[in-house]
Parts: sequence; structure tokens; C-alpha cells
Amino acid sequence: MAITLDGRSLTLEKLAAIARGCEKVEIAPTSLEKIKACRAVIEEKIAAREIMYGVNTGIGEFSEVVLTDEQVKDFQKYLIYNHAAGIGRPAPIDHVRAAMAGRINVHAKGRSGCRPEIPLTLAAMLNAGVTPVVCSKGSVGACGDLAPMAQIALLLMGEGEAFYAGERLPGQAAMERAGIPVPGLQARDGLAAINGSNLLTAISALALHDIDRWLRQAEITCAMSLEALVANLKPYDIRLHEERGFAGAMRSARSIMKCLAGGDLATGKMKTKVQDAYSMRSTPQVIGAAHDAVAYARKQVEIELNAVGDNPIFLAESKTTLTGANFQGTPVALPMDMIGAAVTMVCVLSERRLNRLTTPALSGGLPAFLTAGAGMFSGLMLSQYTADHLIVEQRILSAPASIQSIPAAADQEDFVSMGMNTALKTVQILDNAYGVLGIEMMAAAQAMDFRSFAFGLGTGTARAVVRRYVDHLDIDRPLHIDHNAMKALIRTGEVLDEVEKAVGPLG
Repeated sequence: MAITLDGRSLTLEKLAAIARGCEKVEIAPTSLEKIKACRAVIEEKIAAREIMYGVNTGIGEFSEVVLTDEQVKDFQKYLIYNHAAGIGRPAPIDHVRAAMAGRINVHAKGRSGCRPEIPLTLAAMLNAGVTPVVCSKGSVGACGDLAPMAQIALLLMGEGEAFYAGERLPGQAAMERAGIPVPGLQARDGLAAINGSNLLTAISALALHDIDRWLRQAEITCAMSLEALVANLKPYDIRLHEERGFAGAMRSARSIMKCLAGGDLATGKMKTKVQDAYSMRSTPQVIGAAHDAVAYARKQVEIELNAVGDNPIFLAESKTTLTGANFQGTPVALPMDMIGAAVTMVCVLSERRLNRLTTPALSGGLPAFLTAGAGMFSGLMLSQYTADHLIVEQRILSAPASIQSIPAAADQEDFVSMGMNTALKTVQILDNAYGVLGIEMMAAAQAMDFRSFAFGLGTGTARAVVRRYVDHLDIDRPLHIDHNAMKALIRTGEVLDEVEKAVGPLG
């Protein structure tokens, strides 16, 4: 069944299904009526020669320049041309598809003033698999993601480029092969197609969807390390976290204990220390704080996915034109800066547990660097180096972008969100995080091999999945193969899926 875009019910899960699962989309009939009513008001105002920003005026610094009737006809075309000014490699197809779905959902609010042919054509492109080629860089996240969205809008004129059926084609050829009529751009259509923070919001939404799954795998990995290190589990007693009251910490403690359930450690058969180091007893507080950050960021992103992000907006019922800055990307950029730091923070904790697993003075009797042949062999010594490299890069990327405004457009746009930088660096931080967590999970599985007691159902399942891809390290071998295999495994979420099949949903 197609996902209905109605301007109010788009979620992260639905967006991921459209962007990655190629679910069909349709525009709600009530939304189409709103779009048509708003367009009728626009055309009435144009006929009355009412001055409207971006319709019969220039934009940005040229907002006071009033266009002639003849200029109005061509203005939208040149608007798209001069804004299609990005740079760099093409953005991933799922990012662009998500941005298109988000833009349709903005139009579904009936406040943008474009012809219905614009969102209907974008929907047809999504359903047929026509994805515009969009440079990944060039947006400052205010007035929206103008540069990348303009490359999408080029297809609405039969120009630009697109990926279709596995080929990179001229835009006109892609539209023709897909059987999609090119609607062209009339007054207001071009600005309505580009004037919102849709790509940075789309990237953020998909990243949050992935980070939620990554955090659950961080809890599985932590449980494996705790078991391998014979940790004291009192810090994971849910009553401790209920007394403090943070929802994320309670969620994290429950998930970790769920993974450990049934094992000798959880049933109290193992002798443990009275109190462990912070990296072994702070995980619910740390991953929990990340869960709480994701919950806040998700709220912000889903508001934006279902928001009116244009300038100006048109209230058809009162025939009112309102100008403002709803395109401003800060409401998404600021929480996503926090998310990047949260993921990095969880990775730092992961590396500290990795350190304890590989250091004989800290590991509770495990062999040095988790190798039975220490001295002749170095085991996982160098795995820590790799994790450390990734974390330093994450720390650099965790510097906030939302405070990095550089004025543009002759200071008409004198504060911008830099939200696209935030979105892109969050994706890079997460890419490193797959590697860091994969290395800890590999080390935890190796450490579990040296223990002879019974493991929890969740941790035992996770270890079995790891062994499908990485063998026990008996004698030294090139570890880059194992590292990349583990990074890929964490990215797919196969461990999470198998553990949740065994013990039930985490979280």
C-alpha cells in the first residue's frame, strides 16, 4: 500500500521506507484540494499585480526589484539555474529520495502556492525511480537547501541529470523513459520547489533512524563485554535508574539486562568485584543520555518533516501572504549537532571497554590482547589503534556546525544555519561509529571464547552471528579484513535483528 503524504503524518520510519524501500507514495486527496485552492489565490494575486516576494520580485538582496509581467514568466527558470550551484560528488540516492518526499509533504500543507503538477510530478518520479543527480555540498541551510533542491527542480524543466534504471542520464531522457511528463515552471513554482531545509532534514531523519538501531547494538555489545569481563551487574538494576528518573537510562539498563538474561553472570553464579570501573558501570547513563538526545532530535525532525517551510507562505482561507524565515534550518541543525556528540560519546565509552578487554591488568584474567600466544602474537593490540583513529576523527567532527554562520547575499542572509554541514558530519560520525562498535563486538566475542561459563541468550546469539563473519583469532592475521567485515555487519543490523528475534525487542 502506498504511503500517503498529507503534510502531517510523515515519520522517520515512513521516510526510510520511501527512501530505501522504494515504497510508493500518493498525495492525500484533501491535500490536493488545499494545493489547488492556494494556487487559485496566487493566480488571483498575480492578476491583481500584488507584490509578492519570489513571485513578481527578485529574491535575497534583489527582493525590492519588481519584475515585469514578461520577466515573471522566465524568472522561475533563471532562479533554478542560478541556484543549482552545488559542488562535489552526487548525494546518495536515498538522501535525495527522502528530500523529494519531504518536499512533497511540505506542498501537501497547501501553503506553498505552486501548481499541483509540481508535487504530483515529484511523486511520479519517486514511484518510477527517477532520482535527480544532486551535488552533496553547497547548502548553508537557510532559505532552505537551495543548491541541492534546485538540482531536483531542474528535472521539472526536463533538464539536469537523473539516475534511472541503473543509469545516469540527462534529465529529459530519464523523464521520457519513465513516461513522466515534464510540467515546466510557472510563477512561484520554482521557489516553491526549493525553498526549505528538505535535504538536510532528510539526511538527519535517515541518520536518526540508523542511530536508534546503532544504539541498540551498542547495548548488545556492552552486554557482551560485561559478560566477558565478569562485571558486577548491580549498576544495571532497573530500580537504580528509576530512582534517578531518566527515561533513556532506564531503557538502556533494561535492554542490557535482557541480553544477559539466562547466563551465569545474570543469575548470580559468578563472583564479581564489589565495584567496577566507570566504563563498566556507567553505560546506562551514557547510552541512555544518547537515547534521550535522539528522542528530542526525532521530535524536532518530525515536526520539520510535517511543517510549512516556505517563504512566503499563503493562507488561502484569508488570502493572506506572510513572509518570514520558516526555511531556517536551525531547529534541526542544533539537535543534530548534539546527536553527533552523543554518538561520539558512546564510541569513547566503547573504546574504554575495548581497552579493558585487551589489557591483562584490567580484564579479570583474560590473555593479553586476547591472544593465547602473547609475545609471538599481538592479538587485537592494533585493533585499539584503529578504534582510536576513528574516535579522534569523530571528536573533530563533533564540533558544532550550527554556530558557524557565514553571512551571504550581501548580508541580506546574514545568519544561516549551516545545517547541511551538521547533517553531513553526523553521517560521517555514524560511519566511524559502525567501525568502533564493530571492533569492540569482535573483541568481546574473542574474549567470550576464553570464558567457560554460560552466556545470556542475547549475548550468546550475538557472538554466534559474529562468528558467521569473523573467526576466532587463534594466530595473527591481517585484521583489516575482520575490521571491515565487522563494520559492515554492524551497519546491516543483522546482530540486532537476530538478538531481538531471540530475546524480544530492545528499548
